[in-house]
Amino acid sequence: MEITEKREGESNNSSKDLSNNDNINNDLTDSDGNNTSKEAEERRARDLKAGLHPLKHKFVFWYTRRTPGVRTQTAYEDNIKKIVDFSTVEGFWVCYCHLARPSTLPSPTDLHLFKEGIRPLWEDSANCNGGKWIIRFKKVVSGRFWEDLVLALVGDQLDYGENVCGAVLSIRFNEDILSVWNRNASDHQAVMALRDSIKRHLKLPHSYVMEYKPHDASLRDNSSYRNTWLRG
Repeated sequence: MEITEKREGESNNSSKDLSNNDNINNDLTDSDGNNTSKEAEERRARDLKAGLHPLKHKFVFWYTRRTPGVRTQTAYEDNIKKIVDFSTVEGFWVCYCHLARPSTLPSPTDLHLFKEGIRPLWEDSANCNGGKWIIRFKKVVSGRFWEDLVLALVGDQLDYGENVCGAVLSIRFNEDILSVWNRNASDHQAVMALRDSIKRHLKLPHSYVMEYKPHDASLRDNSSYRNTWLRG
C-alpha cells in the first residue's frame, strides 16, 4: 500500500488515493509473524465500515528528550514518551500534520515511529536480535528524508517489511541521523535488501554512506551510532 503526500488544498476524497483496500493483505500478520489477533481484525473491520482506509500495521509515535550527561538505561526508558498511535491513512495524516517539524526540535531529541507492540528499546523482544541501518544528514535536508522514510514505513513499502520494526530520527547538534530498525541482524539477505530498499525509496544520493549496527553491539558499548560494523 502506498501512502502519498497530502498537500494543502486537497479534498477529503484524496484519501482514496492513499491506499487501495483491494491490495491490503487480508491475512495480516502480527509482530511475531502469526495471524493477527481477533482484536486487530475487528479494528480493521470497524475502520472499513466507517469508510476509513486501514493500514497493514498500527503504529505509534514516541518522543525522547535526552538528558545531557545521563546515559543509564533506566533514565533513557523514563524519558521515552508515547505521543499518539494510528491505524488508518486518515489517522496518520491527522497525527503527522500536527507533529513538530524536525527543524524545530531541540538537540538532543529522538522521534520514533514503531509498529504497535514494539518499544524503541534495544532490549525489546522484537529488537534484541536485530540492528539498524544508519544514515547521517545535514540538518537542512533531514526533514525531507525523514518524511519520505515515514511514508515508506507506514505504507509498507520497504522490502522485507515484516522484518522492519520501526524508524528513528535523532536530532543532534551538528547533524541529524535517521535509522531503520530490523528484527534479525544475522539474516544478511534481509539486512542488505532493506538497505537497498531504503536507498531506493529515499532516492539517496551516492555520496551518502549507510552504516549498520546490531543492537547487541549497542548494548555492549552503550552507543547507538558509534563503532558501526557494516557500510553500504
